[in-house]
Amino acid sequence: MRLWIGLYLTRLPLEVFCPNWSADQCSVVLEQEGVLAVSRRAHQMGVRPGMRRSGALMLAPEARMHERAPQQEQEALHAVAMAMLQYTPQVAPGDGASLLLDVGASLRLFGGIRRLCRLVQESLRKLGFTGVLGVAPTARGAWLLACAGGGRALKLESLQRALQRLPVALLPPLQRHQRWLDGIGCLSIGDLLRLPRPGLQRRCGGEVLEMLDAAQGLAPEMHQWLAAPPSFRARLELFGRIDNTDLLLAGACRLLQQMTGWLCAHQFAVLRIRLLLEHERGRAACPPTPLDIVLAEATWREDHIVRLLKERLAKLELPAPAIGLVLEAPEVEPMAPLSDSLFPEPGGSPQERQRLFEVLVARLGAENVLQAFPKADHRPEVANRWVPLHEKVRPADVAAQLPPRNLPRPAFLLPKPIALLLRDHRPYYGSRLRMVSTAERIEAGWWSQTQSRDYFIAEGEDHAYYWVYRERSPGSEDIRWFLHGLFA
Repeated sequence: MRLWIGLYLTRLPLEVFCPNWSADQCSVVLEQEGVLAVSRRAHQMGVRPGMRRSGALMLAPEARMHERAPQQEQEALHAVAMAMLQYTPQVAPGDGASLLLDVGASLRLFGGIRRLCRLVQESLRKLGFTGVLGVAPTARGAWLLACAGGGRALKLESLQRALQRLPVALLPPLQRHQRWLDGIGCLSIGDLLRLPRPGLQRRCGGEVLEMLDAAQGLAPEMHQWLAAPPSFRARLELFGRIDNTDLLLAGACRLLQQMTGWLCAHQFAVLRIRLLLEHERGRAACPPTPLDIVLAEATWREDHIVRLLKERLAKLELPAPAIGLVLEAPEVEPMAPLSDSLFPEPGGSPQERQRLFEVLVARLGAENVLQAFPKADHRPEVANRWVPLHEKVRPADVAAQLPPRNLPRPAFLLPKPIALLLRDHRPYYGSRLRMVSTAERIEAGWWSQTQSRDYFIAEGEDHAYYWVYRERSPGSEDIRWFLHGLFA
C-alpha cells in the first residue's frame, strides 16, 4: 500500500526567529520592509502580514522586529527532515516549507497511520515547530491536503472527492492567474478540472495539468530523497545566554531528535555521544564545555539517552552561560537485530539491566559503579579486580578463570585470610571444623610471592560451610590453617 504524509510547517519564520511566539511577546518578522509573519500579541494589536514596517511600528511600537533569513529557515527545515528519517528512509522536500514522507512500508512497524501521525507531531513538538499533516495515496495529494489545513484520504476515490473542494490558490503556478480564475468563477480544484484541458494548458501552462494528474494518481511522481550525511554533527544556537539545565536539556532534546533520524537512516546504534556547550565569544571567550556519555550497550532510542543527559546536566557546573549546543555521535556500530527468543527473560531483559546500570553511572559517577574483571592468576585474592562498567570484559578472560572441573567456590571471599586456631590438630572457628571435601591444591605467584595451598570445604557444628586452606611451607613442619571464604 502506497501512502504519503505531507508535512507543512506553519509559522516557520516565527518559530525560527521568535521561539516564544506563542507567549505574550510582540514579535514581527519582516521581508524587504514588509511584514511576513506576526506573533499572537502583535496580531491582537492590529499588525497583519503584508503591512509595511512603518505601519506595524505605529500599531505596535514595542514590537521586536526580526529580518527574515532564508538560510536559517532552510537549516530548520533540514533539521525536521533529519528527524523524520526515524519513521521512513524516504523523505523528500516539497514546495515551500513542507516535506513529503513515503510511509507505506512503515505502517505496520509503527502501528498504523493514526499512531504514526501522532509520533510525527510529537517529534515536531520536541523540535519546537508546529505543522499540519495531510495523508493521501499520492505525494502531491498529501501536500495539497496539508496546505489546506490537514486531512486524511486513504484511497484514491476519497482523495479525488477531497481535492474537488480545495481552493485553486493552493497550486503555485495558478497564483499569478488568480484574478482571471476569479473572473470566470473558477474557485475550487473541482471547478478547474471541469475546464477544457487544451485551453487551460495554453492559458496557464502544462505544469498545472502535471500537478493535477500527479495529485489524482494519473501520472508518475519523481522525488529527490534526502540523503543522511556519513557522520552526525548538529548545532543549535540558543536564543540568549542560558545557565538553566532544564532549558539546556530541552535544546539537547531537539538535537537528539535529529540524531535518532540519522541513526535509523544508517541503521546505526550509538555507543558514545558528546554534547558541547558553547559559551560567550570575543574577549570573554571560554572554551566549550564537553559532556560525554558512554553507553554500556549501543542504542538508537532517544528516551534512554534523555534520562542520562538529565542526570549529567543536573550535576554539571557551567563556567559561563551557554549560547549554543553541539551534539556529536563519535562512536557508532551497526544496529543489532531484534531478539528472536519466544518468551521474555524473567526479571527483565539484558537491555533493561544495562539501562539501569547506565542511569546509576550517570547519577553516582563511573568510579562508583564497578564490575568484576578477571585477572590471569590462580590465587583467589588476586584473580579479580574492579573496573568501571564501560571497560569490556572478554568472555575468554572469564573462561580462563573458571576453576578446573567446576570446583565449588564460596559466595563471599574475605578481603584478607584469617588465621585459625588449632585444637586437637583440627582448625577451630567458633567450633571444630570437619573437612567434607578432598584437597584442591593451588600453587601460583612469582618469586617471593609464591603461594602453595591446599583448599578444603569445612563444616562447622552449626552446619555452616567454610572455605579454608592449609598453607604448605617447604622445609617447615608447622601447619597453619586460614579461613578464606564463606559459602551462602
